[in-house]
Amino acid sequence: MQAGHYGLGEAAYKDPHLGGPETPVKKESKKEDIINRLKNENKPLVEIYSYCLMPNHFHLLLKQKADKGISKFLTLVQNGYAKYFNIKRRRSGSLFQDMFKAVRIETEERFVHTSRYIHLNPVTAYIIELEKLSSYPWSSFPEYVGVRDNGIVNSELILGIVGGKEKYREFVYNQVEYQRELSKIKHLLLENV
Repeated sequence: MQAGHYGLGEAAYKDPHLGGPETPVKKESKKEDIINRLKNENKPLVEIYSYCLMPNHFHLLLKQKADKGISKFLTLVQNGYAKYFNIKRRRSGSLFQDMFKAVRIETEERFVHTSRYIHLNPVTAYIIELEKLSSYPWSSFPEYVGVRDNGIVNSELILGIVGGKEKYREFVYNQVEYQRELSKIKHLLLENV
């Protein structure tokens, strides 16, 4: 694995209460639009290794294939989705809280652990139970364990590192409680700042 070619991209929506109790990606049709954007807008810019759509943010594990590819790709996804959302809701203005955040991943170990972090997000946030993770439609985890293949992610690299689909499932499942504890600690620390 070449150092510095991978990154974690994430973005948070500006107002989780836009249009009442519905968040920007709560409805399935909205999530499907983002999934289609991930599938159709990435080819020349990035390779997608993992993703997860949450009610108020999303996570992506990407490899940059072109100069500034991650930045260009996330801008395309965010701007395209904001236009779609604004037209559907007859509103204007930005949808995302800030510009996306990107973190460079320089080691194979961090790369694999980041994928696990992304895939456990809906479980850690108590959106779904662990038993439903393999069928959760807004994550690439079902592709990693052989439940579906929608052609968005390259799972071969990570599966090769960990030793296959079943070992990856174990790798993810074995850290649920630890990741939940880290999440609680993170929130406690941020409250004191």
